[in-house]
Amino acid sequence: MRAVSLHRDVIVVTSALLQLNCTLVRAPAPEQGEAAGEQQAAETFIIDSPVLPDELELLPSLLQQSAFAPPSGLLATHGDWDHVLARIAYPGVPLGCAESTAARISAEPGAAQRELRSFDEELYLERRRPLTLGSIQSLPVPGKCGIGDAELELHAADGHTADGMALWVPWARVLIAGDYLSSVEIPALNEGGELGAYLATLERLRPLVAQAEHIVPGHGPVLGCERALAVLEEDVEYLRALREQGADAELPPGRRSPEQRRLHTGNVAKLAALE
Repeated sequence: MRAVSLHRDVIVVTSALLQLNCTLVRAPAPEQGEAAGEQQAAETFIIDSPVLPDELELLPSLLQQSAFAPPSGLLATHGDWDHVLARIAYPGVPLGCAESTAARISAEPGAAQRELRSFDEELYLERRRPLTLGSIQSLPVPGKCGIGDAELELHAADGHTADGMALWVPWARVLIAGDYLSSVEIPALNEGGELGAYLATLERLRPLVAQAEHIVPGHGPVLGCERALAVLEEDVEYLRALREQGADAELPPGRRSPEQRRLHTGNVAKLAALE
């Protein structure tokens, strides 16, 4: 697990598996009185999650070492199992997500737990606690979520799946994009995903990317504005080619490995099933 500070109030934790990103966000200090003690007491959210058991167990000590308060809330960009695991580390902390994600989790009870169990069995992983999602706090999207005296902006982000949101941290100029804008993974149409909605999400994110200092994708390295805009254009070009050419669509540069070709085959099958 690797932790990198993007801003005094934003730390990105990257899992050793899947290059999965988890973002720690602390409310900004008041203009008056920015003493270390006041900063440490500022409200903290954890967005998405690392994946390995020992990484989740290290989250509390990482927060403490970074002078971040224990989280008052957990947020998930969407309902895929690998983005909701922070509840293992903090089972009593409320989990918030977009209304679309809350509806998905409610309609698929136990799905995340079954997928996590399959993942753990394949890799021989053991966890000290089970994943218990419990009650979910449904958040209106588009909308805002208060953190201390500030607010996170919530933007609809569907297309990869049928649900989801991206989060904009305005005082830090950080965009947490969920499973979009990855420089290591092609756009993937997972269960419930839809090509037109994916393209619409990219266009919705474009003005945020243009003003961001850092863009945090669900998987892969944190990007600067120029690189993220280039990835966005590559993704738009790929999705349009996928719609017009199907299996013959060219994959984005740097994302043509056997695994990405497997994802491409899945995208082609997804579109064929919808015809």
